[in-house]
Amino acid sequence: MRFAPLSLLITITVYLASCSTQEKAFSYLQSYTDSTKKDSLRTGIVDPVIQKNDLLSVLVYSASTIPETDALYNLPTTRSDEGYLVDANGNISLPRIGVIKVEGLTKEQLTDLVKQKLEATGELTNPNVIVRFLSYSITVLGEVSRPGRFQIPNERVTVLEAIGMAGDLTLFGKKNDVLIVREKDGQLEYGNIDLSSKDIVGSPYYFLSQNDVVIVNANKNKNRLNEQITAQRISLGLSIVTSLAILYNIFK
Repeated sequence: MRFAPLSLLITITVYLASCSTQEKAFSYLQSYTDSTKKDSLRTGIVDPVIQKNDLLSVLVYSASTIPETDALYNLPTTRSDEGYLVDANGNISLPRIGVIKVEGLTKEQLTDLVKQKLEATGELTNPNVIVRFLSYSITVLGEVSRPGRFQIPNERVTVLEAIGMAGDLTLFGKKNDVLIVREKDGQLEYGNIDLSSKDIVGSPYYFLSQNDVVIVNANKNKNRLNEQITAQRISLGLSIVTSLAILYNIFK
């Protein structure tokens, strides 16, 4: 009876150790700088502004009794998920109106702008406009039960609601240091939320903006657990190697 060479047994041990190492908790963006300003804290909902790559619904209607008149100013589709994609220059192109710069505007501001352009044409009677985000979403990552990207149909969501959508924190979630990554004016900014603090509603990151990323890092307990698992696997691997080495010497 022959056994594998000792070098192969050692390789098995190293493999077991490496597998456990890969399972250690992964902390996102460890080197970020908190860009939250203490004097900028405020309570309330901030109207979302339109960004590049947003998908918008812009519906034009008027007091006209001829449906075909309004149809000239709308997309020729009945699908609710089709809209106007904001291009790399921050523009959209509306039927019979043309290219409009929309980046940085709120829904209300874009509504007013389109209404002004419609009134200037004089083609519609009492024109009205409804603007909606079709791509309003946030992403939750890290120590939550169901990480992923979530669509927000009502265009309003708090960090607590986002955590709830993701199935709540796991036992290893670090609830006093949740990171929010937000794109603003073409730059990324980072803020921290303490889910256990009563002052959470005063943070500018309590109400999330579209495309925000919420990251829940692992606490020390997970790192300790993984270290224990690593030590146990290494010990088991060494025991197996020792036993096989003894058997190898007996039966060689």
